[in-house]
Amino acid sequence: MNADIFPDLHTLASQLRQDLILKKYILLYAYNGTGKTRLSMAFKDLGKQDNGGDTLYFNAFTEDLFIWDNDLEGDKNRVMTLNSSSRFFAGLEELEMENRIRPFLHRYADFDFNIDYQNWAISFSRMDKGNILDNIKISRGEENIFTWCFFLSIIQLVIDGAETYKWVKYIFVDDPISSLDDNHAIAVASHLVQLLEQGDFNVVISSHHALFFNVVFNQLHAERKKSEAKSYFLSQLSNGTGYELRDTKSTPFFHHVAMLRELHQAQQTGKLYTYHFNILRSILEKTASFHGYNQFSDCLKHKDDDPDGIVYTRLINILSHGNYSLYEPQEMLEDNKIYFQKILDDFIEHYSFNPVLFEQESEEI
Repeated sequence: MNADIFPDLHTLASQLRQDLILKKYILLYAYNGTGKTRLSMAFKDLGKQDNGGDTLYFNAFTEDLFIWDNDLEGDKNRVMTLNSSSRFFAGLEELEMENRIRPFLHRYADFDFNIDYQNWAISFSRMDKGNILDNIKISRGEENIFTWCFFLSIIQLVIDGAETYKWVKYIFVDDPISSLDDNHAIAVASHLVQLLEQGDFNVVISSHHALFFNVVFNQLHAERKKSEAKSYFLSQLSNGTGYELRDTKSTPFFHHVAMLRELHQAQQTGKLYTYHFNILRSILEKTASFHGYNQFSDCLKHKDDDPDGIVYTRLINILSHGNYSLYEPQEMLEDNKIYFQKILDDFIEHYSFNPVLFEQESEEI
């Protein structure tokens, strides 16, 4: 498979800007821990000139602009404070942001809010059995939805030509749906593309969420927009020396196939980490669901040393429920590596995945 290799994220971000000379949209699929957020910041930094910039971005740093003050002393007035020094919030009061955010928010949530522009704080309320509950603490998922809708309202301001956001030439969206269920993921993806179509700017969207990626991909690659979009699979090289960018036309597009290929590559190099069991379990669960089984264990091949599949099932259960960090990975114990390799090899053989996928992979290692 043809692939482009980049030594660092700065170089990769420069290439994306080059691609956007000819394309309006770039879509990236990458696993968590690959460097999507850092890539969005590298892309943003390339556009900085004279203390300004050209990129409006949504990522983990955007969410950090909203901070909870939980009123620990009084336990009554819980508000979300805003980082007033950020360009993200420029000219909010004059722009009447409440009226701009609510139409987006009411697509996804049933709570309301009020912005205190003097104190840069947002309070939330909800109707409960005919009564209004003020100063409530919304859930983490609702918080993510609100932050996302705030961002959408700013995109709308860019589209409408608001003077405050005239500097925006690029929009970089990184994983807006970390806490949303599948129904919301579909709605968010579809709505986002519909909104972006209206703007005169270039867009990069990166995600680790398979369903979100697929919905955006299908809408961006519709016949009338096919020439405007470019989609890639982004991965970090196994030796940690750089990044690989593949056109999805030459890459296994389906999420589970790409994940499986990554696991096989990790196995071949011997660099197996504890979180690889989490990925393996996810693949087994999706396969079980596809074939109509209730348990992922139904997709495990029963071995002579484990005729009922109990040992391997328990092993996956235990090793896939640890709090494993993708950013500080721990290598598997040697015994666990052996079990992992047996399970993975049997799975690939039993479900007859195309061996060419792994032959081409071996040539690259």
